[in-house]
Amino acid sequence: MKALAWTMALTTLLSAPVTASAPAATYKVTQQYALGGVGGWDYLTLHVPAHQLFIARDNRVMVVDTTSGKLVQEIPGMQHAHGVALVPDLHRAYVSNGHGNDISVVDLDTLKVTGKIAVSGKDPDAIIYDRASEHVLAMNGDSNSISVIDPTSAKEITTIALAGNPEFAAGDGAGNVYVNLEDKGELAHIDSHANTVRDTWSLAPCEGPTGLALDSAHKRLFSVCANGWLIVTDATDGHQVAKVAVNKEPDAVAYDPQTQTIFSPSREGVLNVIHQDDADHYTAVATVPTMKSARTLALDPTTHTLYLVGAKTAERGKPVNGFTLLVVSAP
Repeated sequence: MKALAWTMALTTLLSAPVTASAPAATYKVTQQYALGGVGGWDYLTLHVPAHQLFIARDNRVMVVDTTSGKLVQEIPGMQHAHGVALVPDLHRAYVSNGHGNDISVVDLDTLKVTGKIAVSGKDPDAIIYDRASEHVLAMNGDSNSISVIDPTSAKEITTIALAGNPEFAAGDGAGNVYVNLEDKGELAHIDSHANTVRDTWSLAPCEGPTGLALDSAHKRLFSVCANGWLIVTDATDGHQVAKVAVNKEPDAVAYDPQTQTIFSPSREGVLNVIHQDDADHYTAVATVPTMKSARTLALDPTTHTLYLVGAKTAERGKPVNGFTLLVVSAP
């Protein structure tokens, strides 16, 4: 009888479904590089083939060599720069100037400004390149719109009205662009071929969604929120599939498709590491100490290395001191 019971128990164990386990929490800050310089900062953009990190720093863009951590060049003439969109095929980068209501065009070979593109919206903030439409999209923070720019003619060709204040955006390369609406706690789905809003989806209980990343294979969107949530949304129909608590006031999020890992940096000086067990299940696996104010990041998917920036003194309304590049990896 005991043998029968053991056999049945073993059969049950072997036939039980197997779920993916979370990876070991080995991520840590492996390098720190003092960059210095006055002024705040916003988004980070990585040009992987060139090993260059673009840092939007108010009146300029800093370009850093990721192999050495050294400053390659500063690109001056910006007016409250927010972000940089790369168009490698044209050897161009596009920088959003929040106070200039325009976009600076930068030659990627010389790292010099070659011109500016006026936009009709106010305070262009996040900026991306959409491969499907071959347009640059600038999120106009103070006018609830997206400026659609033709990089070939260097002109704004139309705008897309939104229901709220746009933050970061992500595209799937097939004509679907998604953008967080910060003041509404919502996510807008854009048809980038027609330049229209297809859907607007709730991100509740999210307040102040900022960073956004996309898992194209599983069609999942990752929105991080000021009140400490990572919201996972089905990109096909907008239904919420998961939510995970993270540290408050993140301003970016990254997804590594090879390791199936999500990274959320917070102003509190913590990098939340979350594993995607499957498309609808997520496990928080680590909180990596970084630096207070290090709230934006860029991921190199080829090396699985993350780059963050922060400052020793970076409180709101106070000068920035000790501006530093942090390198996070899993040695």
